[in-house]
Amino acid sequence: MSLGEKLKECRKNAGLSQEQLAEKLCVSRQAITKWETDRGMPNIESLQGIAKLFDVSVDYLLDDGNTLSGNVMKESIHIEEYEQTGKCRSKYDAVAKAKFPNARSIIPLIRRKKMSKIERVIDFIVQPGVLHVADSLNDLSAYYVVELDNRQLLVHITKDFIESNELVSEFSGKRKVIGTNLFIKATYAL
Repeated sequence: MSLGEKLKECRKNAGLSQEQLAEKLCVSRQAITKWETDRGMPNIESLQGIAKLFDVSVDYLLDDGNTLSGNVMKESIHIEEYEQTGKCRSKYDAVAKAKFPNARSIIPLIRRKKMSKIERVIDFIVQPGVLHVADSLNDLSAYYVVELDNRQLLVHITKDFIESNELVSEFSGKRKVIGTNLFIKATYAL
């Protein structure tokens, strides 16, 4: 399902017209029409606004490979309340262990931005790896694949919340592209 199809479906499920959605996002109705017909792409601020308005993740909106189900569960947390014990290498690991005590496995992930061709050229010209480092410093949260009895979840943990989204296609192997991110399995499991 494309971004436009997802946007149209979310808008209709919310009972909004294109004009009403345009007003909420501070854009023109024509912009909504372009986005819904995949003739244009919202900027990052609009994508964030759409995600917040419809309570979906930006990854879900951008993932046209149907990797994520769109069923997002988000819960507020206070990272300071969790203690780093046992196999946990960070408080984020402790949150994952506490929230999914019956998981078959919890696999930490390393997230890298999937760069466009232009970004790869710029990265090569400036200094290979600089854009990845800048992106990593911009997102200091943690990601995990949590394997339950008959499904896998992509779990995103920040200092303020934990968000889980069911994977439609299994995360097998060492890496997987989801939305605009490349996820690589870490060398340890919880």
